Amino acid sequence: MSSLAGIKVMVIDDSNTIRRSAEIFLGQAGCTVILAEDGFDALSKITDNHPDVIFVDVMMPRLDGYQTCALIKKNPRFKSTPVVMLSSKDGLFDRARGRMVGSDEYLTKPFTKDSLLAAVGTHASAT
Repeated sequence: MSSLAGIKVMVIDDSNTIRRSAEIFLGQAGCTVILAEDGFDALSKITDNHPDVIFVDVMMPRLDGYQTCALIKKNPRFKSTPVVMLSSKDGLFDRARGRMVGSDEYLTKPFTKDSLLAAVGTHASAT
């Protein structure tokens, strides 16, 4: 899938395993990957790197995924940046809460390489 080459994707997750898997999947597809361990780490990196698509884990210490997404969407410069929530919880409430803070999609963990790349393809083409 060369259509993803050069797309900047940020993955925010406190799990090293998830970050590594995402980095490998996205890297193989030609994406530039920016990793962050939590919301605070991510916010400074977003300003520096201007990612095209952001994946954010819902359950993180200090600043959770919902708060992180809300902060990204409140910033006029990143309001239109697609944010995809990552969560091991797949309830209607969680999905609704994700939409309330402005997320563009909700992926359930563990994600597959295909679902991750499909989400990037969908949202990167929209930007």
